[in-house]
Amino acid sequence: MNRMIEMVISQRRRSLGGFEVGRLLPFAKRRMIGPFIFFDHLGPVDLPAGLPRSVDVLPHPHIGLSTVTYLFAGEIVHRDSVGSQQPIHPGEVNWMTAGCGVTHSERFERARQEEGDHVHGIQAWVALPKENEENSPFFQHYEGTDLPVWQEKGMTARLITGEAFGAKAPTAVFSPQFYIHWQLDKNVTIDLPHQYSERAVYVAAGRIQTEDQSFGAGDMILFGRNTSVRITAEQPSIVLGLGGEPIGERFIYWNFVSSSKERIDQAKADWQTGRMKLPDFDHQEFIPLPQDATPAPNPL
Repeated sequence: MNRMIEMVISQRRRSLGGFEVGRLLPFAKRRMIGPFIFFDHLGPVDLPAGLPRSVDVLPHPHIGLSTVTYLFAGEIVHRDSVGSQQPIHPGEVNWMTAGCGVTHSERFERARQEEGDHVHGIQAWVALPKENEENSPFFQHYEGTDLPVWQEKGMTARLITGEAFGAKAPTAVFSPQFYIHWQLDKNVTIDLPHQYSERAVYVAAGRIQTEDQSFGAGDMILFGRNTSVRITAEQPSIVLGLGGEPIGERFIYWNFVSSSKERIDQAKADWQTGRMKLPDFDHQEFIPLPQDATPAPNPL
């Protein structure tokens, strides 16, 4: 394998009860890319009308991270313990920073209506720097028009978080990072930002070529440091670019991320004993603490 390509990770299918996701991070040989510690590909999946509520992601807790929800299709309704109630649609961003602790749910309410729903998106977690792990939790929603977007012939790019190509997303990040959604026509070529130590692309749909190698939907390609990276779409493609600067090792158990194992243990005890407040608008049920949960079985 060429030096420019450091590693290739293929998605592993994971069942969430009502449907499957493709999990990329954490991976046994590569737990993080910059601050990104979790990366799940949701769908594409057709959810039928009358979808049972059991398919929803019930209220559950987080510490030490920010969740990033981004959709290509469909709708998910987010509710959390800081009082948020917010549906997300394609091209929008839900950014929730857990800090010292937050709980939330994600429900497919449109899918229970007469027409059902077609859902396709990415759920990522960004680990917080050690000095920010105990920040107060907060939630931010951004419309597609709030985010930097640029277009060239056959290419549309949207900056989801961080900074790249002279643009800066409004999301409140705590460490250097970038996260970009590219929609590419066939034969269009793009470059990755060069200023970050750790970089990767994920092919959500279509097929790309880089360094004379071809990769398809479900592949994440990690690149070496201080290399110029050029990617060409072999067919119409959806590509995510992500990366940033490393922030150190993290412990992960279920939905908890921390630089301290003791802090993870405290969060487990807090959830088991009911010391973590449930979402204001969704507090009738919740997910119990699993006995063995590395990595998290519920991604949202």
